[in-house]
Amino acid sequence: MSAPAPTALAIRFGALVRRLREERGWSQEAFAEYADLNRGYIGEIERGGSMPSLVTVGKLACALGLRPSLLMSSFELVSTE
Repeated sequence: MSAPAPTALAIRFGALVRRLREERGWSQEAFAEYADLNRGYIGEIERGGSMPSLVTVGKLACALGLRPSLLMSSFELVSTE
């Protein structure tokens, strides 16, 4: 079994982040403020154009009220179909 391409991983992770943000009814601007990140960077992550660092994953998870390990394990289950 081969590992997914980095682009596929970024797209799946971004889809999860977007879904979790939208479930909370947050705009990208509000989420960026909660996570102490730039709104443009949130958009880039959600589109799969950027794979965040572990520090950023920690900020995203904290803003979402999740443990970073739960956020990371959850993205393995996300389908882009």
